[in-house]
Amino acid sequence: MTAVTSTLPEPALRATGEALQDTLVDLLGLSLIGKQAHWNIVGPRFRSIHLQLDEVVDTARSYADTVAERAAALGITPDGRPETVASRFALQSPKDGWLRDTEVVHLLVEALESAIGRLRTRIETTEHSDRVTQDLLISLTAELEKQRWMFQAEDWPREG
Repeated sequence: MTAVTSTLPEPALRATGEALQDTLVDLLGLSLIGKQAHWNIVGPRFRSIHLQLDEVVDTARSYADTVAERAAALGITPDGRPETVASRFALQSPKDGWLRDTEVVHLLVEALESAIGRLRTRIETTEHSDRVTQDLLISLTAELEKQRWMFQAEDWPREG
C-alpha cells in the first residue's frame, strides 16, 4: 500500500530516493560522531571544540529531518532505524574512550570531507531526477563545508 504518491516518474523517484536515504544515513551517523566526540573530548581546546561539535550535531539533525521529510513528501518512506544506519554508515567513527582535541579536529575534518564528497555525487545524480532535492543537497553541502572550514581552521598550523 502506498499512502503517499509521488509527482516524480519511477526512474527519477528511485534515483532521488536513494540519494535522500543515503544522505539521511550520513547525517544521522554524523550527528552520532559529533555527540560521541562532544562527550569524550579532552585537551586545552576542550571548550571551544565541545561547543563547535554541538553546531555540527544541530546541523546534521536539522537537515536529517528536512531530508527525511523531503523523502516522505515524494512518497518514499525514510529509514532512520538504528540497524539501517549501522549497516549503511560509511563515514569514519571515533575510537573508543577519551579523545584528544587534536584527534577530534582531524576526525571531524575527515568525516565532513567524506560526507561532502558523497553529497557532491548525489548532487550530480539529482540534477536530472529532481532539482528540488538537488537544491536541498546543495544547501546542505554549503553548510557542511562551512563546518569543515571551521574545524580545519582549528588545526592551523597543523600539528604533527
